[in-house]
Amino acid sequence: MKLKTFLGGIHPPSHKNLSAGKKIEEPPLPKTVCIPLAQHIGAPCEARVEKGQKVKKGEVIADSQAFVSAPIHASISGTVTAVQDYPHPSGKKIKAVIIESDEKDEWFREPKNGQDPLQLSSEELKKKIREAGIVGLGGAAFPTHVKLSPPKEKNIDAIILNGVECEPYLTADHQLMLEKTEAIVKGLQIILRIMGVQKGYIGIEVNKPDALKAMKKATKGLSNIEVVGLKVKYPQGAEKQLIKAILGREVPPPPGLPMDVGAVIQNVGTAYAIYEAVTFGKPLIERIVTVTGRGIKEPKNLRLRIGTLFSEIINYCGGIQGEAGKVLMGGPMMGLAQYTAQVPIIKGTSGILVLSKEELASGESKHCINCGMCVRACPMHLIPSSLGTYCEKDLFEEAEAAHIFNCIECGSCVFVCPANRHLVQMVKYGKSAILAAKKQQQQKK
Repeated sequence: MKLKTFLGGIHPPSHKNLSAGKKIEEPPLPKTVCIPLAQHIGAPCEARVEKGQKVKKGEVIADSQAFVSAPIHASISGTVTAVQDYPHPSGKKIKAVIIESDEKDEWFREPKNGQDPLQLSSEELKKKIREAGIVGLGGAAFPTHVKLSPPKEKNIDAIILNGVECEPYLTADHQLMLEKTEAIVKGLQIILRIMGVQKGYIGIEVNKPDALKAMKKATKGLSNIEVVGLKVKYPQGAEKQLIKAILGREVPPPPGLPMDVGAVIQNVGTAYAIYEAVTFGKPLIERIVTVTGRGIKEPKNLRLRIGTLFSEIINYCGGIQGEAGKVLMGGPMMGLAQYTAQVPIIKGTSGILVLSKEELASGESKHCINCGMCVRACPMHLIPSSLGTYCEKDLFEEAEAAHIFNCIECGSCVFVCPANRHLVQMVKYGKSAILAAKKQQQQKK
């Protein structure tokens, strides 16, 4: 049987063997956490605590009145030692609440089994999700209660759980699907209940046969949930590509969204967090993270408290071996390079990747040779070589006309480019320049 997939894409080495099959561990409680007030798409939160205040695990320490936002909770119990600017994985310094542990790890409100979530109304469920601070855990970190509240005119008929995890090296979602299979399925059932949708899908690449088997077993007898095996190809887990592969539908160009073709996508980790939030009242204070790369002595899958420093986690994994070339938050294709390891785990941290210098040897960037390899690889059917040239020469009108905002910055073009051109970097520069110019024009009006 021909496996479902999309047109374009690439096949980078997976390197998942470094951490695949390693059970999720929980390291010792961090002595200090630094919890940024900006951890998701939308409005940043404002601190609800001050220096010297004692807090407990799960207590709200920051929130916002904006709809597109989500509260932030203390991930340990202890004393607030500062509310100050602190290095953030985005590369900026952002205000953070710093808490020193009292080593008691006491809950503000102990999670407990409550009413059957499927007996609650859609609005009650969304309220619980919002109060728990749930955001998309696949990397985008979009507030989940907002994503589950599409305009009434949007006819949503399909919910897709993303269990693809197509980024090389990362195995956190894979291991979560093996260890928390039934909870993830229950999370999907809750999402179906909220949306009033009859059909759910769980998309998993066929290089995870154990996860496919576990999910099929857990959904046996559930006629409204289908587990779909997908071809191994990057970026199979991108929203638009996942919708094309499973539903055969094309999401329109920006500002088009999945809901425009009747679909809502959630990550398997998000589904698990939803299940814990609405079943037990547990806020999002931790997440599963893969710590890996040839620069790490002991790659692991870890359950980490939000605000734990990268440096502390790397040390727990045996430290750095050899000469590290780069530390990334996330995977090698779409991850963010870090200038310091003194940055904290945030809700959108799927991985900590330490690459050795040998893994980074890619050669000097040269002029485009017009080979067309980037065009064949692009999953969005763009001409990355042209976009790169336009942005390099500040030809932003031409870049916008060539649909620069359709680019999902997956890095497929960079991976195949024989000239080692920094195409994603150029596209990011072009997008930011275009948006800055538009903002300046609006301010003049």
